[in-house]
Amino acid sequence: MVTLETPRLILRRWREEDVAPMAAINADPEVMRWIRDGSVRDEQQTRGGIQAWESEWESQGFGLFAVQIRSTGELAGFTGLSVPGFLPEVLPAVEVGWRLGRSHWGQGLATEAAAAAVRFGFEERRLERIVSITQVGNDASERITTKLGMHPVRETVNPTGGRRVRVFELSSDQYATTTR
Repeated sequence: MVTLETPRLILRRWREEDVAPMAAINADPEVMRWIRDGSVRDEQQTRGGIQAWESEWESQGFGLFAVQIRSTGELAGFTGLSVPGFLPEVLPAVEVGWRLGRSHWGQGLATEAAAAAVRFGFEERRLERIVSITQVGNDASERITTKLGMHPVRETVNPTGGRRVRVFELSSDQYATTTR
């Protein structure tokens, strides 16, 4: 089982006790504002999502990590890598994504977590390219992609939510150049 540690975070696989706190994050309309069509998710939908994320670990060798605060043990949300099947025009691709509860915003935690996931993707899984897909107008997520060294490559419409999205990418060569 893969576990990553950063100065403030532990990125780990999912546990049963993560369902309720992740469901609380997914039930917050402000958190979900920029996710697909903006709909919140209940506990059953959250459980199904976690099961799908865990299945991706088994089939792909990567997936979404539960993000835990080292100092408190609290679940902050998720980050990690997934195949963005909802946007077929960018495939084949692996996307870095993140979602944190509001109490964890504005502290650099999403950037810290996503940077660890990108490092894992390039250094451990030897990916050639990682993308990030953000809704147009989600300036906070776009700032994170910039901090990760990603650059925009296209705008399109997410067919599952009907909203405009911007696709950012980082190649393994670009990553290697920025980490030297």
